[in-house]
Amino acid sequence: MSAGSGAALEAVRYGASELARAGAVLSVDLDAVRANYRLLGAQAPRAACAAVLKADAYGLGMERVAPALAREGCRVFFTAHVAEGMRLRQLVPEHCAIYVLHGPPPGTAPDFYQYDLIPVLNDPGQLREWRAAARQLGRRLPAAIQLDTGMSRMGMAPAELAAESAKPDWLSGLDLKLVMSHLACADEAGHPMNAGQRRRFERLREVFPGVPASLANSSGVFLGPAFHYDLLRPGAALYGINPQPDQPNPLRQAVQLAARIVQVREIAEGAAVGYGARWVAPGPRRIATIALGYADGWLRSLSGRGQAFVDGVAAPFAGTVSMDSITLDVSGLPAERVAPGRLVDLLCAQQDLDAVARDAGSIGYELLTRLGGRFHRRYLGA
Repeated sequence: MSAGSGAALEAVRYGASELARAGAVLSVDLDAVRANYRLLGAQAPRAACAAVLKADAYGLGMERVAPALAREGCRVFFTAHVAEGMRLRQLVPEHCAIYVLHGPPPGTAPDFYQYDLIPVLNDPGQLREWRAAARQLGRRLPAAIQLDTGMSRMGMAPAELAAESAKPDWLSGLDLKLVMSHLACADEAGHPMNAGQRRRFERLREVFPGVPASLANSSGVFLGPAFHYDLLRPGAALYGINPQPDQPNPLRQAVQLAARIVQVREIAEGAAVGYGARWVAPGPRRIATIALGYADGWLRSLSGRGQAFVDGVAAPFAGTVSMDSITLDVSGLPAERVAPGRLVDLLCAQQDLDAVARDAGSIGYELLTRLGGRFHRRYLGA
C-alpha cells in the first residue's frame, strides 16, 4: 500500500458502484502484516515466532490474515477462545499448532481433540480436567501451562504450582509442549517489573526441565535476548501498533481508513454543532458530516479533539462524535474536495492508530479491535 492519504484516487481504484454502498472503506495491507512478522522474528533468530490472532486477528479478519501469515512461514498461532481456535483450524495447514489462551471451558474437551487445539492450562482446575480427558481417551494430550509471574491475571500462582508439582501424577497423561507467562509492563523497557517477572519465570520453569518456554509478547520482543526463550508471541505489533511507545515505530502500518462525506453545510457564527451543543462556530464555517461514528469503533472520547485529513490537510472534529456520524470543520478547504461522496482519511500516513488512540485517551489495541463491521474491507497484497 502506498503511503499518503489515498482518498483522492479511491473512487478510481475501487469502483463507484461499491463506494455508493460504503460509508467507509478499511484497507488492510497483508504484505505489511507479513513484513512485520519477518521483522519481529528477526529480533530473535534463535527463537520461533508465533502469531496471536485473537479477536478476529485484532479486528482485521482472521480469514485473510491467517493464510497470509502461514504463507510467510508462521507455524504457531494463538487464539483466546476455543471457538476462535476451531475457526482458525480451517484456515491454516494441518501441521500448524494452535494454542487457546483461555484453556478448556468445562465440557469443551472434545472440541480440542476434534480440531487439534492445544489448551493453555491456567489453574489447577483446568489441569485436572485435562488430565481426566487424557485418562478417558487413553492417550497423552498436548498442553501448555501458563505461570503467573506477577500480573495476577491468568496462570498458576507460585503456591498453586508448588502444590500441584508435589503430586507424583500431576502431569500424567499430558504431552507438555510449552510453559509460558505474560509480561505486564513490556511496553516500558526500563520498568523494574520486567526483570522481576523474568527472574520469577526462570525460577518457576525449573519445574519443567526441557520444556520450551515463552515470555515475550509484542513489546517483550524488543526487551532483548534474555526475554526471547524459545517462542515469541507477538499480537498487535503484527498489525502496526508501536511496541515501544517512546521510540520510533519500526513496523509498517497495516490499516488505512477513509470515510465518506454525507452532507456539507455552511453555518453562521454562533451556530451549535452536534449533541449537547458543545461546539459553537467562532465565525462562519463549512461543516462536513462523514459516515463514521462510535458504532464503527471511532471512540466518542475523540469529540472535540480528533481530526480527519483531506489531501494531507487536517480537518478537526467539530462537535460530539455520534453513533453513525462525525462533523468536521472543513472551512478553507477547496469545496470540490469536500463535496458529498468524497472520502476523507482517518487512518493514513498523517495519522496512525497510535496517534488516534492518544487523542482518545486510549491505546492502539482498543481502537484496532473496535473497528466495526460496517466498513467495506479491501485486502491488498499477499
